[in-house]
Amino acid sequence: MRITGLNDGQIEKLHQTSLRILSEIGVHIPHAEMLRLFQEAGAEADLGSERVKIPQSVVMQCLKQCGKAFTTYGRDMSKRAEFGAGKRNYNSIAGEALWIDDQTGERRYATLEDVAVASRLGDALDGLTIVGAMADPYEIPVSHRCVEVAATQLKHTTKPVTFWFHDRASLSFLLELFSAVRGSEQEAARCPFTYLFLEPISPLRFPFDGIDLLFEASRLPLPVSIGPMAQVGMSAPGTLAGTIAQENAEILAGVCVTQLIRPGTPVCYGGIPHAFDMRTTQMIFAGPEQALMAMALTQMGKRYGLPVYINVGLTDSKCVDAQAGLEAGITLTCGALAGADIFGHLGIAGVDQAASLDMLVMQHEIIAFVERIMRGFEIDDESLGLEVIEAVGPGGTFIDREHTAQHFRNELWFPKLLDRDFWSSWWEAGQKDMQSRCREMKEQLLAEHVPAPLPDDVVREVDQIVTSARRHLTDQSGR
Repeated sequence: MRITGLNDGQIEKLHQTSLRILSEIGVHIPHAEMLRLFQEAGAEADLGSERVKIPQSVVMQCLKQCGKAFTTYGRDMSKRAEFGAGKRNYNSIAGEALWIDDQTGERRYATLEDVAVASRLGDALDGLTIVGAMADPYEIPVSHRCVEVAATQLKHTTKPVTFWFHDRASLSFLLELFSAVRGSEQEAARCPFTYLFLEPISPLRFPFDGIDLLFEASRLPLPVSIGPMAQVGMSAPGTLAGTIAQENAEILAGVCVTQLIRPGTPVCYGGIPHAFDMRTTQMIFAGPEQALMAMALTQMGKRYGLPVYINVGLTDSKCVDAQAGLEAGITLTCGALAGADIFGHLGIAGVDQAASLDMLVMQHEIIAFVERIMRGFEIDDESLGLEVIEAVGPGGTFIDREHTAQHFRNELWFPKLLDRDFWSSWWEAGQKDMQSRCREMKEQLLAEHVPAPLPDDVVREVDQIVTSARRHLTDQSGR
């Protein structure tokens, strides 16, 4: 692979290898109804081993018919995330089990109140397109946790949302929730709040609940992002090429799953593999290999005409420091230049070690930096400024010229967190580091920003749906 990306021959080699994986090795599908659909489509499905070998013809037909563009909307319909439209979208993490406490700096279990706070902060961060719950509250039984999380998000942000779905039963209540807030099931289908996340389990397996809930989602249908997290040398081959070929095969199998359940379902290609650190036995979030695989898989997804989601802008660091900025900045820039549609999940400290609002605020600054790079600059008679260069002449200054006043605000990016002060100003202000500045901005935004509330009658309906979900979904163990 060249640093500039894969060439056409390499893309085709990866594609053909993925097709061979699917047709000769197959994938494990532990779902009887899904196995039947594969059989009817012409795949070789063994009901005993639950292994499906998918021929090229089925893969290509499913690729042909899947939806290749979609939009998710917030309560405020002007706040949207457009996929497959040449736009870049940024989202915070859908949920972490642990949370970094502001007061102690230590980790604790995440709570539903953390979801509310994260949703309000995400609503305030202009560069964040989709607001993630960031917390996966352990205090709430998993059987209906996603319903309570989604309801809390919809109360505290006007943007599109993302969170972790659980199973088919809870999704039924979520669809009821979306319909209540949007006004009808038809409107919830036309303008979805979110998309599903189908995560194959590398190597070459699918979870029952991940498939099963797609049958319920097909009522609308909700868009589906398919994202296996194959790890180089652990759950995938010890080479980047082998990992990409396997990851691509898993995604293509996921495309087939969605299309056999409901043809035309919109799909996002989630190319999110990671490397595995043989020294620490920890997954690597942000090494150079992450940038290389993200760029390559962006090319693979675009080869199929699909919108692409990649894991860049992340960090292996546990706090807002130089390592976090280096890793998040470099990988996010590579991903943006590759042309992906969405990047995330932002706001994680280390490799799923905890959620951090301070980290999210720093990554939001990086988003603004990267967006300035992606905007580029104009070259025309006005921007070249030959007349003002002539007027100033050798040895002059441009600081007092009208041309400068007209253009500098558009040409230059002015950060909200990066330090550009003189030493004396920085010293007298308390020598604040990036962590301190992020915390101050976070606290200011949470103190000042108030998202538009849901109407009282909608709040009552939402609360009734949550109460019903608690009553019907909590299992005998109470969880």
